[in-house]
Amino acid sequence: QEKLEESGGGSVQAGESLTLSCSAPERTFRRGIMGWFRQAPGKEREFVAAIRWSGGYQHYSDSVKGRFTISGDNAGYMAYLQMNHLKPEDTAVYYCAADLTSFYIEVADTAYDLWGRGTQVTVSS
Repeated sequence: QEKLEESGGGSVQAGESLTLSCSAPERTFRRGIMGWFRQAPGKEREFVAAIRWSGGYQHYSDSVKGRFTISGDNAGYMAYLQMNHLKPEDTAVYYCAADLTSFYIEVADTAYDLWGRGTQVTVSS
């Protein structure tokens, strides 16, 4: 019944930045792990980044490490993905997700319980 909602997607030129936001009811992200995934047309959904609110542990995929930053508000209502130095290969629909049961950060999308509908990010050369 709980659901997430992404916003902030758009079309940018390579090298520019975007910040995605994800809202959740109550304090969803305080329950465990919040993650960002992305999916390009014809490809599988892939892990981008995740944060465990308790302790603030973070993990990033190699493809975005050093360029993207995940964060959230202290109350657990909002999560963010700051994307810098965007590349055309970053073009995808970006999803936020919440893992309510895992202790360690999981990169498999099957570990996550709640999902948003996605927001499109398009990066042009």
